[in-house]
Amino acid sequence: MAARKRSLLDTSTAKGKHVERRLNKEIVIWLATSGTEGRPRAVPVWFQWDGDSFLVYSVPGQKVNDIEANPKVQLHLNTGPEGEDVVRIDGDAKRLRRHPLAYKVPDYIRKYAALVKSYGWTPEGFSRQYHIALRIRPTKIRTAD
Repeated sequence: MAARKRSLLDTSTAKGKHVERRLNKEIVIWLATSGTEGRPRAVPVWFQWDGDSFLVYSVPGQKVNDIEANPKVQLHLNTGPEGEDVVRIDGDAKRLRRHPLAYKVPDYIRKYAALVKSYGWTPEGFSRQYHIALRIRPTKIRTAD
């Protein structure tokens, strides 16, 4: 069976398969936003990659305000110790006004269950605090070879 091309990620190549594995396995991705004043901000966020887009839950605040003012964002995975294994993603972000809370998204909660528990939260408690859903659709995926 041939590999599917998901969005901008060509999983028929070794590099594409490697990036997909990282997107499915990594716990943190860096979200870079820029509001109306143009100052870039990068913060680590938890995320769920569905093969087509990213789901991020947020508390109200600067990153949500930035996205509402300017939906152009970048996502970056951590590199190796010497800066190798670069994955950078340009994307368009949108606040989802009628999206289920995180505890009602089984794949998301399964991925973060141990961390949620380690912070002393229940899935419902985490979801009350991080109640703003953001969808990020990639427009370009870049890697360093």
